[in-house]
Amino acid sequence: MPIKEYKPTSPGRRGMTGSTFEEITKKRPEKSLVSPLKSKGGRNNQGRITVRHRGGGAKRMYRAIDFKRDKRDMPGEVIAIEYDPNRSSRIALVQYTDGERRYILSPVGLKVGDKIIAGEKAEIKVGHCMPLKSIPTGTSVHNIEMCVGKGGQLVRSAGAVAQLMAKEGDYALIRMPSSELRKIRLECYATIGQIGNLDHQHIKIGKAGRKRHMGIRPTVRGSAMTPRDHPHGGGEGRSPIGMPGPKTPWGKPTLGYKTRKNKRTDNMVVRRRNKK
Repeated sequence: MPIKEYKPTSPGRRGMTGSTFEEITKKRPEKSLVSPLKSKGGRNNQGRITVRHRGGGAKRMYRAIDFKRDKRDMPGEVIAIEYDPNRSSRIALVQYTDGERRYILSPVGLKVGDKIIAGEKAEIKVGHCMPLKSIPTGTSVHNIEMCVGKGGQLVRSAGAVAQLMAKEGDYALIRMPSSELRKIRLECYATIGQIGNLDHQHIKIGKAGRKRHMGIRPTVRGSAMTPRDHPHGGGEGRSPIGMPGPKTPWGKPTLGYKTRKNKRTDNMVVRRRNKK
């Protein structure tokens, strides 16, 4: 998945890069697997903005991804690799022997015509899905479940990969892409391999309008605001923030301040991502 560069016909084009989409084999999505996706502009059911810097952007259709991989012990064939505007990774269209078609996340090395299967006795092969208890230690995995039967919730973006480090009692020890070591139940399913579209992190947006096409609105510095709008605001000319550490617009400490509140699952984290 190489990166293409554009001719510098304008300041926005200079330095802009994008995907070549060489791996895409089907342009139109599967009609039975798409549904309308309404743009919410970062607003909740009361109409209040709960996520800033959202709005506008090109219309999208949602592709239903099979994160659960619950068609167990039924082989399927990859019939297409497609682009998904809702995620950084590519998706693969799989047709199972009973005729049903589903989308899955496309890992590195998965090609059209490959056979995949999900189940406890599946072979250790890219794209196959099985419980952690059936996967050898040292194997690279993605799309990992946190709760049995809930479907993959971890390691789902382009180029992401986790590693099964060890098995202790009822739990597997997983090294996450952030270097965090985390315990996950051995009955939870995971998919073999690393997620594709590895060059996604090297893409340069190039101009502000391209961000607007993605539905992302501008972010304004707090120091450029007034005191009523941000704790960093106010002052004559360019001023320091006037406090020991930076704060959010709502006065909470930020940039390094620990915000993890879920004490219930602290025992599942063996090593935090920011520990050496």
